[in-house]
Amino acid sequence: MAISSHEQTRDRIRRRKEELKAVIVAHNYQRPEVQDIADFVGDSLELARQCTQVDAETIVFCGVHFMAETAAILNPERTVLLTEGSAGCPMADMIDVAELKKWQKRYPGVPVVSYVNSTAEIKAESYICCTSANGLQVVNSVPSDEILFVPDQNLGHFISTQTSKKVILYPGFCYVHHRLKPEQVRLARKLHPEASLIVHPECQPEVIALADAALSTSQMLRHVKASPHSSFIIGTEEGILHRMRQENQDKTFHLLANGQVCRDMKKTTLETLLATMESRQNIITVPEEVRLKAGTAIERMLAVA
Repeated sequence: MAISSHEQTRDRIRRRKEELKAVIVAHNYQRPEVQDIADFVGDSLELARQCTQVDAETIVFCGVHFMAETAAILNPERTVLLTEGSAGCPMADMIDVAELKKWQKRYPGVPVVSYVNSTAEIKAESYICCTSANGLQVVNSVPSDEILFVPDQNLGHFISTQTSKKVILYPGFCYVHHRLKPEQVRLARKLHPEASLIVHPECQPEVIALADAALSTSQMLRHVKASPHSSFIIGTEEGILHRMRQENQDKTFHLLANGQVCRDMKKTTLETLLATMESRQNIITVPEEVRLKAGTAIERMLAVA
């Protein structure tokens, strides 16, 4: 039987990984075939932790730019490769340092909590970072009664409903989650009345209010595995369904709506992964002054949860 081109590509990736003494990490939103060849798959917090614990000379990051930057910040002695150099994050691009400083001037002395979906420069101007999995714990750990939350207004609002602190929201958003609407929730419930409906906290408050739970991707994976329900409606990027189906073969999963696709997450393919590794291209570097300041904010986060 002839070996498929995909299998040949996977074999070449495995060989190159050995040559580079590399580890491959992939976000939950990556293509199924990319997740399958990775050594570790997880959300932003899980991958940030994993990258500090790996025994490798090279970290090959299947994700988007800010994620690979975080790996580079935490691993200055290792080479970090991003598997698709043009894979960015529109939400992270909604704020730059100049804009952040305007907001800091408007709210003097208020500590900045930056969602990990932000650039290294924004992290460097922040007191602490957070993810969707640990946002509440992080906000409650800040020694201030009010905080400035950037850049995701929806995650910030979700956290604000669970804390006594005043949370000032910067008006950024993730287009994949922000576009989900209450009427889509109602339609999904009508189509799948037996299903439990869970959404990501990057969704708008009106959508979260209609869901059974709002959870990060790692929390979603644990939730569906432990839940007595056998059917679920999922309101986040479609890539998460691959792991859900692999880990819960006796359960059924439906997307909340069509079009739950992050274009940048899907830019990585087995071919771009191989090309990056073979040529050692898309090396992610962070200026040392920025790395040290951003590293402090990330380390504060990791110390909390």
